Amino acid sequence: MAMLDKLDKLDKNDVIELTIEDMGSDGAGVGRYEGMTFFVKDAVTGDKVMARITKMKKNYGFARLEKMLKPSEHRVIPECELHSRCGGCQISVLAYGQQLAYKQKKVQETLNRIGGFAPELTERIFEPAAGMDYPYRYRNKAQFPIGTGKDGKLVAGFYAARTHSIIPVSDCRLGPLVNREVLLAVLAYMEENHVEPYDETRGTGLVRHVLIRNAFATNEVMVCLVINGRRLPAQDKLIAALRGVEGLTGILVNQNRKNTNVILGDVTQLIYGRDYIMDSVSLRDCGSPDFPRTGESVDYRISPQSFYQVNPEQTEKLYSLVLEYAGLTGKETVWDLYCGIGTISLFLAQRAGKVYGVESVPQAIEDARKNAAQNGIVNAEFFEGKAEDVLPQFYQSEDADVDALHPDVIVVDPPRKGCDERCLEAMIQMRPERIVYVSCDPATLARDLKILCDGGYELKRGRVVDQFCHTVHVETIVSIQRKTS
Repeated sequence: MAMLDKLDKLDKNDVIELTIEDMGSDGAGVGRYEGMTFFVKDAVTGDKVMARITKMKKNYGFARLEKMLKPSEHRVIPECELHSRCGGCQISVLAYGQQLAYKQKKVQETLNRIGGFAPELTERIFEPAAGMDYPYRYRNKAQFPIGTGKDGKLVAGFYAARTHSIIPVSDCRLGPLVNREVLLAVLAYMEENHVEPYDETRGTGLVRHVLIRNAFATNEVMVCLVINGRRLPAQDKLIAALRGVEGLTGILVNQNRKNTNVILGDVTQLIYGRDYIMDSVSLRDCGSPDFPRTGESVDYRISPQSFYQVNPEQTEKLYSLVLEYAGLTGKETVWDLYCGIGTISLFLAQRAGKVYGVESVPQAIEDARKNAAQNGIVNAEFFEGKAEDVLPQFYQSEDADVDALHPDVIVVDPPRKGCDERCLEAMIQMRPERIVYVSCDPATLARDLKILCDGGYELKRGRVVDQFCHTVHVETIVSIQRKTS
């Protein structure tokens, strides 16, 4: 294993010695060799490693861990033996407390760099990251691609990092044990009935994915097979194979015949049971270190395509923080943008005068209205459409409610791409006293907060809530307030 002394000699497949000083946004370790930065997969801060170069750029390079010379004091052995192959858990070799520190640093530095906020400000307003006591078995939703292994046998699992090569995984440690039972039953049905998996290269085969949704509060389970066709053969045998699954509430078939990376298609057919599951979310006391439940709860109806947070325990903390940051007294008018099935809206409605929810997915809006009725909530109204369309139209309407035009609070929980610029402009025009922003992407959060703060607001509070343990994904909640002068 030859070591290189000169930077100008470096090339692909060369092996270099590195001390990992930091970690990048994708979880790779960051080390420097002769002044050049290298990103090393599976390395963590404090590791001393031999790394093999996989790609060279002009000012930086990529490498993979070749040999561990001295492990970091923060390195641990993950529960999952597939952690280095599967693309799901990028930082599971890092001790959990350090994962929380890494994510908080990532958010604050992104707000500093992209948003232009002073480091001393973000350091002051951010509270300690909210983590989990046991950061496994937390996911209530999983989407398993189906394919064929090298031995020709059917496999279900996850894609290896940056590929569409399936790593067989029957029991992901992030999901409940019942998922394994479902997958084995589906694979047995396919084997016995000669049902072919989808081949994305040729566009042939039938079964593309198995989507499993679990309701942790009720133990209800929904199974949805995504197929490259109109129907499944021998559906009665699939039903028979799955009926023994404890908590099974419904089996659905989703049609996706497009050559796309999008998992779900537009048509979903119910073949057994009902087409939704019921779950419940409770509020927690965020001022206590162990986040005890307060007793307040809301029941939710969840359809296959509805957005619903994947980590129930952390969702309760997140939504409790939304209410705390919103500072409601019972009289306020509130807009909840990108409201999904009304998960946040219905909690807000219990403490506000009136809540308006906006969501672009028709099924989610239908569920939101049914959820409001299910919980006896009459002061929540829901609009179907994109927030960037509904909000400006509402603001420009002559018939709009004056209180709705100038709400006290706006809560926004957009997808990874953040808020549309027209939506941000309308929010600034409506001049709410407070805006609570829930984000799953630090970069778009920083970009949008800069626009809002340039429009007359200032940062007040912020917190990382670890919704996606062992991954690099980060959920953040930030409260901003309108400046008084």
